[in-house]
Amino acid sequence: MAPVNKHATFSQPSQLPGFFAGLAIVLLLAWLAWQVTTRVYTIQLPFGIPGKALEYPLWAAALGVVGNFLLKTFKIHEYVRPGIRSELFLKIGLILLGASISFTTLAAAAGGAVLQGVIMITSVFFFAWWLGGKFHLDDKLRAVMATALAVCGVSAAIAAAGSVVAKKEQVAYVTTLIILFALPLMVIAPLLASWLGLPQDVAGAWFGGNIDTTAAVVGAGTIYGEEAQTVASIIKATQNAFIGLVTFFLALYFVVVVERKPDERPSISLVWQRFPKFVLGFVLASVLYTLGWIDGGKGTVIEAIKNWSFLLAFVCMGLEISTGQLKEMGWSPVIVFLLVTLFNTALALAVAWVIFGILWPLG
Repeated sequence: MAPVNKHATFSQPSQLPGFFAGLAIVLLLAWLAWQVTTRVYTIQLPFGIPGKALEYPLWAAALGVVGNFLLKTFKIHEYVRPGIRSELFLKIGLILLGASISFTTLAAAAGGAVLQGVIMITSVFFFAWWLGGKFHLDDKLRAVMATALAVCGVSAAIAAAGSVVAKKEQVAYVTTLIILFALPLMVIAPLLASWLGLPQDVAGAWFGGNIDTTAAVVGAGTIYGEEAQTVASIIKATQNAFIGLVTFFLALYFVVVVERKPDERPSISLVWQRFPKFVLGFVLASVLYTLGWIDGGKGTVIEAIKNWSFLLAFVCMGLEISTGQLKEMGWSPVIVFLLVTLFNTALALAVAWVIFGILWPLG
């Protein structure tokens, strides 16, 4: 994310009115985004797509962009900027996200799910990283994109963005691509699976390893059949469990390799100084959840605070987005995203067929 604005500090009394005004605007837009989200959740989109597939980051960022335009039009954007705290809200949400990621998922999941997760995450991440380099994408952008495509979509993109301190434009760009690409895949994948005559377990494993949002994965499984839905959910949950590990090593790599100056020698103190501390909070929350000491699962207070933190963060991103920087990114990220998605689709089908069609058939 962009560095926190030096003027957005509580030590300057003159900034306090702007802070409270900006915070009020962020809260209002977040409330509106949630109202839109809950209403869309209840409808059925064309081709059997559930409204849930249009996740809240899309609406939050969109309303933030509208607010951005209006604030700049009325020339009050700079006045309210102290209350726009995307980095703060993002880090709070990411720490709380750990409270719903259990390490026991990996132990409880079938061997085939863990094996598929390791193969897919490793292969897709490094292919996306390599391809992004060939298209000269910014390192932070390709890190967010590679993690999102390799692990589990929006949540992984958000976690990766915090780990590498990505720009808000990059986060919004990637999460929008994830949601927009997941929608057609949710319908196309079951049709292709039916045309290929895939067994329920193989099809479910393919959906879980290929489609990037949980809602779209469950939707694809539901379209194809009850067993496919179950297997797809297990595969997606297994890949979700790798978020903490991937995020930790990604942050470490950026501190030690990508952002290290030529005259600097890696040291424990240097790593500690630059390492994003919230990642440790994320891992600690995962450990506590795994031990059963806290619960951030469905329907809990922790989950509600996490969702609102992310909602506020995406509204802030929209409020801070620079259209000039979005234009600078151009079409290259879209091309990379499309090519990696095609690679992911083909590889996930092959891996799912070998693992669940030959090695660990569930039927």
